[in-house]
Amino acid sequence: MNRTTRPTARATGATRRAALLGAALGLLALTACGGPAVSLPAAAVAPPPGTVPSQAAAAPSSPAPGSAAASPQDPGSAASAAPSAGAGKPLAGRTVVLDPGHNPGNADHATEINQQVDVGNGRKECDTTGTETNAGYTEAEFTLDVSHRLRDLLQGLGATVLLTQDGDRPWGPCVTERAAIGNAAHADAAISVHGDGGPASGSGFHVIMPAKVVAGKADTRPITDPSHRLGLLVRDDFQKATGEGYASYVADQGLDTRDDLGGLNLSTVPKVFIECGNMRNAGDAQKMTDPQWRQQAAQGIADAFRAFLTGS
Repeated sequence: MNRTTRPTARATGATRRAALLGAALGLLALTACGGPAVSLPAAAVAPPPGTVPSQAAAAPSSPAPGSAAASPQDPGSAASAAPSAGAGKPLAGRTVVLDPGHNPGNADHATEINQQVDVGNGRKECDTTGTETNAGYTEAEFTLDVSHRLRDLLQGLGATVLLTQDGDRPWGPCVTERAAIGNAAHADAAISVHGDGGPASGSGFHVIMPAKVVAGKADTRPITDPSHRLGLLVRDDFQKATGEGYASYVADQGLDTRDDLGGLNLSTVPKVFIECGNMRNAGDAQKMTDPQWRQQAAQGIADAFRAFLTGS
């Protein structure tokens, strides 16, 4: 995440099947992260991308850092849906949307991801490249791996799980489209998975929740309270599972409230972001490149979703 753009302010329904995504919205938006080591040059504003979410096909958890992403596909295909594991499981009948931050191909599509999109209370870049460790393990690789692990755990609990992208499109999607995928699915809850790009001296994780925003296309009033409950659960269960401390360089006790993130501003379902650690910090980077730690991270988030969706 680019620290220079962070503001200082602190600040539901029957599920539907994944087939609803065939008519997903073509909105575009902003992302949360991106370290200066992989920043892109400014580019001319391009026309908005296609209006249909990407196909995010099921894929196994990445075995280790640096593994290859899936081959890019047509960005106009439908978003992926993993079928529910069926009745008799605590999350049967529930739909969860996972939003792996950034895309492995973003770095090759500066013009597309630099275009400005409407996030309700302003205009922001469609997406960014994200950050990376000093050794070159990218945030896009990390977020896909954790999301795959999290998807598997939630499916095991009976949930229907959708990914906003699975490394299967050349770039993006813009985060307004990421929000639109969750909205179109009438998801019970959603989370955007990230790794931060903060100062090398800072360590730890934090959870970002939506502020109350009523502007343009954005109205977060219906989701702020449930998102706050989800955020508290994610913070507590993530820390319990991983042992990671709260971020020492941003947020307050591991919680932050923001009004500048399109993925939150435009969501109509309860949603939070998690910055799982600071990839620019040597200690955090060592953890985040460890597959066992990434499994623990996924387990912590899954535990939070189970508690949130069952009220337990």
